Amino acid sequence: MKTLPLDDETADLALAGGKGASLARLARAGLPVPGGFHVTTDAYRDFVSRDGLNDQIMEAVSGMPAEQASRRIAALFSEREIPAETAAEIRAAHARLGEDVPVAVRSSATAEDLPDMSFAGQQDTYLNIRGDGLLDAVRRCWASLWTARAIAYRAANGVPQEDVALAVVVQELVAADAAGVLFTANPVTGARDQIVINASWGLGEAVVGGQVTPDTVIVARNSGEEGESVEIVEERVGDKTVMTVRVPGGTREEPVPEDLRHRPVLDPAQVTRLARLATEIEELYGTPMDVEWVRREGTFLVVQARPITRLRRRVEEWNDSLIGDYLWTGANLGEAIPDVMTPCTWSLVQIFIGEAMSTSALPGFTVVGNIGGRFYMNLSVVFSVARALGMRKRLGAVEQVFGRLPRGLDVPLLPASRWQIVKSVLPLVFTLRRRIAANTERMPGFLATARRRCEELRERIAATATAGELAGLWESELLPYFVEACQTLEAAGRQGGNTLVMTRARLRETVGEQDAEAMLTGANADGELASLGTIVGLERLAAKEIDRETFARLYGHRGAHEFEVSIPRPGEDPRWIDAQLAAVPGSSGHAGTLLDHQRKAREAAWRRFEERYPRRVAGTRLRVARWNAIVRDRESARSEVVRAFWALRAFVLRAGELTGHGDDLFFLSIQEILAVLRGDDTPTARVAVRRATYERYAALPAYPTLIVGRFDPERWAADLDRRGDIFDARGGGAPVSDTVTGFPGAPGVVEGVVRVIAGPEDGDRLAPGEILVTTLTNIGWTPMFPRAAAVVTDMGAPLSHASIVARELGIPAVVGTGNATMRLRDGDRIRVDGERGTVELLEPRSPAPTPES
Repeated sequence: MKTLPLDDETADLALAGGKGASLARLARAGLPVPGGFHVTTDAYRDFVSRDGLNDQIMEAVSGMPAEQASRRIAALFSEREIPAETAAEIRAAHARLGEDVPVAVRSSATAEDLPDMSFAGQQDTYLNIRGDGLLDAVRRCWASLWTARAIAYRAANGVPQEDVALAVVVQELVAADAAGVLFTANPVTGARDQIVINASWGLGEAVVGGQVTPDTVIVARNSGEEGESVEIVEERVGDKTVMTVRVPGGTREEPVPEDLRHRPVLDPAQVTRLARLATEIEELYGTPMDVEWVRREGTFLVVQARPITRLRRRVEEWNDSLIGDYLWTGANLGEAIPDVMTPCTWSLVQIFIGEAMSTSALPGFTVVGNIGGRFYMNLSVVFSVARALGMRKRLGAVEQVFGRLPRGLDVPLLPASRWQIVKSVLPLVFTLRRRIAANTERMPGFLATARRRCEELRERIAATATAGELAGLWESELLPYFVEACQTLEAAGRQGGNTLVMTRARLRETVGEQDAEAMLTGANADGELASLGTIVGLERLAAKEIDRETFARLYGHRGAHEFEVSIPRPGEDPRWIDAQLAAVPGSSGHAGTLLDHQRKAREAAWRRFEERYPRRVAGTRLRVARWNAIVRDRESARSEVVRAFWALRAFVLRAGELTGHGDDLFFLSIQEILAVLRGDDTPTARVAVRRATYERYAALPAYPTLIVGRFDPERWAADLDRRGDIFDARGGGAPVSDTVTGFPGAPGVVEGVVRVIAGPEDGDRLAPGEILVTTLTNIGWTPMFPRAAAVVTDMGAPLSHASIVARELGIPAVVGTGNATMRLRDGDRIRVDGERGTVELLEPRSPAPTPES
């Protein structure tokens, strides 16, 4: 069956689309709905299955900008007739409504009017349709599934384009004298105890389309006993200048007669009837609703009802970009913490920063910030300090850590004099030296015992019997262990001063990029490099050298979201291990093969060095060994900090169990959690607002790598021309480069096909031999590297995760391009030169053909 009666029991989302399913539900409940029928999604799918139409649609959507794809698809639909058997069913269903009854023909997609996404207004509606015009209206409705706006909206909300289909609702067009919309909760304030009614003259299109300022009536919910009028909280009579009216062949906008412009559309009795109707509809659906209604000769009918998807909730502002005009970067540590952070995680990260970056506590200025829930560092502080201390020439080292800044970017400096900065910084420098020396001495002992300490702590956390006992464990053991881990990381990263930067730079000057990078590999040879632990461990597990329990104990703390304590660790999730094992190339040993290949390249580079510089071999080997030791210590210390975060997660989970607050505690700071453990439940009142704030930010795309000045995450996300590399509130800014260049991350030249991956959860899309292109990588991406022919990232620097892992595996890499994900698409063929830091587009993916003009 290609059509169904409007109230048919089978008219669900899959067959009748969101709008159709909703109207069917209303009709079956006995609510006043104009008569009509559904043209089902089966009819649409039958139409697009013929003559390869669906394949052409998918080619256009995947290969063209939304506007161009929409025009192409509209042309494809206009060229085709509705199949004869479907046309006959539609005509018969229309005839059952009466003789040539004028109808409204409304699109009803399978991805609309849903509880979490309305897709309102994405597809088309045609009014006052008669006779043969009905088939044409149905076909145009089908085509409107592929408007540019609908394509973009689905993409932004993660709805697969290939999964959608369109039904059409055909209903008697009510000869309405008035119409409007109502909301069973206040959409502006979020108040659930109010019903808001908008009303205007004529058909409802002028109200829905925003062409008229309607009357607004706000009603107190549940006011007025049966037979009594409801309480009107507020009433505003709009200046109703236009109205939608029926004309032969359609509708048009006409001026409202002067005597009606300022007259209320609804009297108190009608407001009461609409409010009662609104309450019935919300009770049917069990959620606040957005309802379109019409009035004919004093009788109200419902023509559409959908859940309110964007009901405003009270939220907090998490936005340190508002504290001043600074340059913020999400590179480096922001790559390790890529998620929107829960309040608990942010409070723990602040402790981590205070101990692992003790010089970040520059009096009077914020060095690290939370912008829309994401971690950023204030580079204005770094640049201001460097200039105040006369270290401008060493600012190049900043790029080695945080990535390249756009050419010509004017970095805003701190509003402080040179003397103020020097006076603040010098005491920190002397304190840091003593601190680093002491913690470097303790580092070997900590690294040797950290894993066992963490395992014992997690066991003791699980065994705590009371909330007070758990709070005591935090103070006596968990916090000191966490602080020591953070201080060890600071010492590991600071030891040797500029050894990491200078050794690499001097070696490159002497032997060139290729041999320098080969000679610097081998950090994994003298002891496991933590960044490679996951893939080495997976291959050991695949080869049955270790069991799952051992893998989880040794490597289960590392993952793409390892700092976010609300997210399970890989070691807690057997499905994660299964998925990674399934992706290990071949049976086993692929990473080992790459490491062995790189060992041979390293040995050959050293032989060449010995032949050219025999008297410098011993000193150079010592410096490179020192380089490798520092890299290994830094990676090991970072790994143990992350392991500590696993213990912190266990602490919060146990606190939730002992207090009965469950995962609500992730939306409190660690200080607030401790208060709850000690019997003060006051902080839990903040959970609902915090959770709403977190969800608000988590729904947005990842923000730009660089942010200058005050930044509004939601406004930026709504901008179709937004950039992912930089946002500059001052305006202007460098254009997005047409070329893709960055830091030489790991040497080598390779040609291959691009695969753009948004997140590690989509890693199974990367086929062996493809070139991985993404915004950033961290440890959670490591299992993908052995499958990749090369790696290209928007963010990163020579000391970033992508560079270190690619270098050790001998995979060419270009990092910190800023624009790779904006310029490259799946299927492009490119050449990656990891020595020069360039990416060359050899052959773009062939776009689908466009219609002839």
